[in-house]
Amino acid sequence: MAFPQEFLDRIRSMVPIADVVGRKVRLTKRGREHTGLCPFHNEKTPSFTVSEDKGFYHCFGCGAHGDVISFVVEQEGLSFPEAVEKLAAEAGLEVPKATPQERQREERRSSLYDVVEEACRWYEQQLAGKDGQAARDYLAGRGIDAETREAFRLGYAPGQRGALRQAMHARGIRDDQLVAAGLIKQPEDGGAPRDYLFDRVIFPITDRRGHVIAFGGRTMGEAKAKYLNSPESELFHKGRVLYNLARARRAARDTGELIVTEGYMDVIALAQAGFPAAVAPLGTAITEDQIAELWRLADEPVVCLDGDSAGRRAGYRLIDRALPQLKPGFSLRFALLPQGEDPDSLVSTQGPQAFRKIVDSGRPLAELLWMKQVEGRPLDTPERRAGLRQALMDDVKRIEQPDVAQAYKQDMLQRFDQAFGFQRSKGRNQRGGKGGGRWAPQGRERNLSPALGVRQPISQLQHRQEQALIATLVNHPATLLENAEELAEIALAYRDTDILRRRLLDLALERQELDTVEICSHLRQVPDGTQLETALSREVYRLWPFADPGASVQDARQGLRHLLNLYRDRSAKDEAVEEGRRLAESMNQESLARLEAKRKAAYENDSRAVDLDLDRDNGPWPGPDGSS
Repeated sequence: MAFPQEFLDRIRSMVPIADVVGRKVRLTKRGREHTGLCPFHNEKTPSFTVSEDKGFYHCFGCGAHGDVISFVVEQEGLSFPEAVEKLAAEAGLEVPKATPQERQREERRSSLYDVVEEACRWYEQQLAGKDGQAARDYLAGRGIDAETREAFRLGYAPGQRGALRQAMHARGIRDDQLVAAGLIKQPEDGGAPRDYLFDRVIFPITDRRGHVIAFGGRTMGEAKAKYLNSPESELFHKGRVLYNLARARRAARDTGELIVTEGYMDVIALAQAGFPAAVAPLGTAITEDQIAELWRLADEPVVCLDGDSAGRRAGYRLIDRALPQLKPGFSLRFALLPQGEDPDSLVSTQGPQAFRKIVDSGRPLAELLWMKQVEGRPLDTPERRAGLRQALMDDVKRIEQPDVAQAYKQDMLQRFDQAFGFQRSKGRNQRGGKGGGRWAPQGRERNLSPALGVRQPISQLQHRQEQALIATLVNHPATLLENAEELAEIALAYRDTDILRRRLLDLALERQELDTVEICSHLRQVPDGTQLETALSREVYRLWPFADPGASVQDARQGLRHLLNLYRDRSAKDEAVEEGRRLAESMNQESLARLEAKRKAAYENDSRAVDLDLDRDNGPWPGPDGSS
């Protein structure tokens, strides 16, 4: 809403800016001004000044500037109206209402806050009473202690339908108020209103100021919907609210970290494990409004995703929503959990340190954008690679902020170049301009057709594929033991990776059980063993995530299968080329028949659209692919 300028000026004059800033910054008075370390950027020498006389703050280091209202907006993550209301309360001022209709609406909203708060107290009482024993047992079984129950104000809705309505009537609350607050519903058949939630553990949902506005309920029985939220109301719009927002806001301001999970129990388990700055959407995909809300609390919130294909798809949908909103300094990171795990189960079984490691290794949005486009896309022809490049540029065009769009364009093109072994020419183009879009292949060469005297490049991509194969075997030793026989029948094109392959096979023959630490120790002692570090690099994991030590065994198996299939098909084509050489020498019918059969087999394999993840619903994190 719009506030009269006179009212805003009264707030600025009545609320001392030094007092408000002093809650966040240690200020030192110097003459008529105060100085301190700027809260908007990291600095060691104070360059932040607060002027009481002029009513503003200013940083000579980063240029931050504003008054008492803007400071509260920036530092507490409030909207402008919320900051005005907060400061008006401190000054003892009544916030003016624009129209009689607005005043009536605000009065109704205020009464609804009271109604929902009363219901929250009643739910808490039911959990603590004799009827709440099963719900308490359920929470205890999930590792939630009494202190955490109280902190999150968890409750219980009894199984007796109408119990809440009856209790609220006893407190003087009418049916129309209960319906407006989303606590009871009117059946379509015209029967008596009934409670919206019953026989469920209750999770109060608050706004950013901590006012209860709605509830989530987890069934205690076999209801079709395991989790159910209050319907939308004047107080509650689920696409704008995040669970645990008020508590996480305070924690995020202290730590600079914000974690986004899937549901109530994840948030609560993380808070109990020492991660208080965690929030969750309310049963739907994260919306544009919620993304903006996240950025009020942290520059780069970390989104926890399940490590399976469904988790990836959820991440891709979030990227689609986030791209147009990206702005300098604000983005998202993605923490990929092991398959079958969520934050709740992970901290329960492996402890907070394991979860901390996953959060700290969160991947940038740009990396998932690349994965989104290469997943399931065959890239073995120039046309298909051009299609990938076009899709990446189409995504970049959706970014509205010009500087961010340009940075993403450079990043995506760099990933594309690295994947396919190209580098941009630093010379001048044919028209005299710099660069000019010329491309030069990188990497070593080998004779693919000695008889014809043609030398063709082995792409950098093929070398990276071989490194990904080695990394998968090292990081997931079970795949080495399972595929030893097939690995013995192939030869890698590069000397360093083929030496590592042979040494891995030696280990597989010597021992029935292997672990990654033991394998690495052994391989570093062999000739070219130093190349192991190149294979176990972030760059390889970025392009072929199934090789990452954090990938699931299932993803590693499917990814390795894909790489082995590539080498099998490549070997078939090489045999066809060799047969061509022999045919050129002999030119007899027998050689011609053998050549035709081999070519048919090889190129039937090649004509298949090789799906990088083998199974789009359950496949590994894919990387780009293409045959040399």
